Formats: sequence, structure tokens, C-alpha cells
Amino acid sequence: MAETRRVTAGPATYVLRAFVIAYLVLLVAWPVVLVGTNTFENGTTAITEVFSDPDMVHALRLSAVAAVVATAVNTVFGVTISMLLVRKQFPGKRVLSALIDLPLSVSPIVVGLALMLVYGGRNGWLGPTIEGWGLQVVFATPGIVLATAFVSLPLVIREVVPVLHELGTEQEQAAQSLGASGWQTFWRITLPSIKWAVIYGVVLTLARSLGEFGAVKVVSGNVLGETRTATLAVEEKYLNFDQEGAYAVAFLLASVSVLAILVVFVLRARGTRHRAFERQS
Repeated sequence: MAETRRVTAGPATYVLRAFVIAYLVLLVAWPVVLVGTNTFENGTTAITEVFSDPDMVHALRLSAVAAVVATAVNTVFGVTISMLLVRKQFPGKRVLSALIDLPLSVSPIVVGLALMLVYGGRNGWLGPTIEGWGLQVVFATPGIVLATAFVSLPLVIREVVPVLHELGTEQEQAAQSLGASGWQTFWRITLPSIKWAVIYGVVLTLARSLGEFGAVKVVSGNVLGETRTATLAVEEKYLNFDQEGAYAVAFLLASVSVLAILVVFVLRARGTRHRAFERQS
């Protein structure tokens, strides 16, 4: 039996660790903690005022609705596109895969302007036609949902695709050889195998959707009590010198993001133990 050699960390390793920790503390942890401390500087007054303001409640509700709808759409679309990219061969596959990453590389402001060019009510390519049907997209909730869905599009896909590659097609082929239909194979074989990846993607998409600002600001119109989301309210309050209110709303949004990260951490650990148990059995 071979002996396992224990590698001793040198001074360079400790210096590198200290640098990484200091970087994360200064860039991430400290600012987030300061938001929390400024929020509760006068107790829970700031949070209470946020929930007692009907316009702020509407902004929080609008952000939640847009995030949930965008997450649901991207979950269905993400799983479908993931299956297409991994299980099918077709011309333009690499181009499609590259386009999926576009929302991560393009500025959200550009996304908002692009949506205006397509769905704008006056000069948009499709906007006048859609408004003729009685549906307003930009400066309304559908535009906010579209912008939110666009910027969070790749998250589910990039979680599911590697898992599908790792699983292979043996179990699916075996199910089909026993007479299972395509839907039965997906529902009973594929989906249970990728459920943890789908959950990770859903949680990350929800967190990203709640925090969207740039694209939403362009397409929403930022109308108080109608199309102003929580992120837009943070900017508005801060510019109007209501820093305590801005910190309170920002704290609520940050809390959801931190909670999402904790959920992903717990689910990843649980999924890792579950896969290890399956391999042993």
C-alpha cells in the first residue's frame, strides 16, 4: 500500500492565502456588511419604513414577479437548450452555444437598448404591431420580464450542460430499448439525474434576476408605483439623499442573494454526497 505524502505548505502559500482572503474581504464581505450595519444603525426603522411605503412594496413585488417569471421561463428554456446542445448534432451548434453566453458578455445597458429597438412602441421593429394587439412591452411589466430573462439566460444552461455530458446516454438508450417514449425517458431517467444542476441554475438565476438594474432601467421607464423595481428604487433613494432607505432596500436584495448562495452551497454538498452514495451502491 503506497504511503500518502503530506505536502507542507510553504511561506508563499500562506502569503497567497492571505492575499486572496484580504481581496475577498475588501471587495465583497466588507461592503456587504457595511450595508447591513448602516441599515440597522437606527434599529429596524429603515426596514419598517420600506414596508410601510406602498410604492416601495409595489417595487419589491414587481422585482419578485419579474424574477420568478424570468426564472421559470429560463428554466424551461435552459433545460430544453441543454438537451439540444448535448444530445443532438446539427449545423450551427457552436454558434448557438456562443450566442447563449452573449448575455454574460454584453453590457445590460446594451441589452436594454436592443430590446427598445425591437419592442419599442414607436420605432421598434415589432413594437407597433404588438401594441396594435393591445399588449405594451416596453415601459411595462413584459419589458421588465424580457430584460430580466435576457441577462439571466445562460445560468441554467451552464449548470445543466456539464452534467448531461457526464451522464452520457447509456441509461436513456436502455430505457428507449425497453419501449419508453422520449417523454418517459426524459421524465424518469434524464430529469432525476440532472435535478441538482437544475436546482443550482434556478437559484442562481433567481438571485441574478432580482439584482438586475441596467437593462431594466432602460425598458421600464422607472415610473413610481408602476414600473419602478427595487433596484431602481435604491438608486432613486440614494440620489434623493435618503441613504437609510437606500441601504434598507439594498439590504433586502443582498439578503436574498446571500440566502441563494447558502442554498446553492447546501445543495451542492447534498448532491455530492448523493452521487457518492450512488457510486458506492
